[in-house]
Amino acid sequence: MTRHGKNCTAGAVYTYHEKKKDTAVSGYGTQSVRLGKDAIKDFDCCCLSLQPCRDPVVTLDGFLYEREAILEYILHQKLDIAKKMKAYEKQKAAQRADGRLDGSSEERERLEKFKKSEGSIVSKPINPFTSGASRMGSERSLGSFSTDVSEAATSSSSSASSSSLPSFWIPSLTPEAKPTALKKPAKTVICPMSGRPLKMSDLISVRFDPLDPGLDRVALLTRQDRYVCAVTKDTLGNSVPCAVLRPSGAVVTMECVEKLIRKDMTDPVTGDKLKEKDIIPLQRGGTGFAGSGINLKAKEARPVMQA
Repeated sequence: MTRHGKNCTAGAVYTYHEKKKDTAVSGYGTQSVRLGKDAIKDFDCCCLSLQPCRDPVVTLDGFLYEREAILEYILHQKLDIAKKMKAYEKQKAAQRADGRLDGSSEERERLEKFKKSEGSIVSKPINPFTSGASRMGSERSLGSFSTDVSEAATSSSSSASSSSLPSFWIPSLTPEAKPTALKKPAKTVICPMSGRPLKMSDLISVRFDPLDPGLDRVALLTRQDRYVCAVTKDTLGNSVPCAVLRPSGAVVTMECVEKLIRKDMTDPVTGDKLKEKDIIPLQRGGTGFAGSGINLKAKEARPVMQA
């Protein structure tokens, strides 16, 4: 056995390699892996579909989306918000109804109690023209009728309880379990990447200049270098910082912005005057060796063995 063998088990030190190997085999502990270039999207790919964009749009924070994908996401979020708001309004109406029913039931109980206390004071008049036998017969018939009524009420209450609680061992079906109170949902749509409010009016169309205008889309996507700067014609990629000019939607390098555009603050494509907010830095991926605003390490949290 060599001195620096990776599978050495006679050493006095628990090496890093042995620890990583045991962690992977045991299924316990948090694993972390550094992402490579194949696991990072390109700068011209949608943040939702992770595919090259046909009709790209960019948000004010610089995240690139396919127009169809982001509009479908916004529509889905609005429908979800409307559904949650409807459930919340239904819960509020039920709470208001319960409050009114509680007040009316308390008042009804007070009236019943008052009637019972007052009825016990007044004695019922006795009809002297009825005989004792007829009174006894009527009392016997009334007694049998009340017995039948009580039996019917008992059977109906038992059937109702059995239908309302078929499985008494389930906590959600017990009388003590109450439905979870819903909170009022926010009406704003959130960007899936930045977590900030997103509106359809904030989406800006992006125009990439292809490296070779004579190539079709399929031939262009098979190339590694697909697009160039609209001004300097430098090749764009994940390692090149880029920016989108809001009036024209042209994609230029940040070097072009610093050396040329910021001098007179004019869009070189349309000639419009630019403001600082019209220059949107484009969020790009990474090269696998260095990240540009992204985390290149993936972690998987698994159960931890405790002593």
